[in-house]
Amino acid sequence: MQAVPSFYKRGRIHPATRTFQALRITVNDELNTLKKGLINGFDRLKKGGRMAVISFHSLEDRIVKNFNKEKADLDEANIIIKKPIMPTEIEIRKNPRSRSAKLRILEKK
Repeated sequence: MQAVPSFYKRGRIHPATRTFQALRITVNDELNTLKKGLINGFDRLKKGGRMAVISFHSLEDRIVKNFNKEKADLDEANIIIKKPIMPTEIEIRKNPRSRSAKLRILEKK
């Protein structure tokens, strides 16, 4: 427990969770895979097609948000919703794993 900041000890999540998450993300090259998936998925969309992406942590969400913004700025797509769709309290009670999920939707022009 000495390897993590003291505020981690008071949180809801076990201190080792973020460490293992970081290891998993790195070992599986998840962020680069996400970037490639966004590019390939968008390229395969037809005009008017929509791409919906669910992210489960802030690193993923930032990549998805920036990708959507970039496509909108290049006038290649419309952002369907400005703020991500997040689970309700009822859904989180039924499915605690959904608590960090964010859904973002993009439509190809």
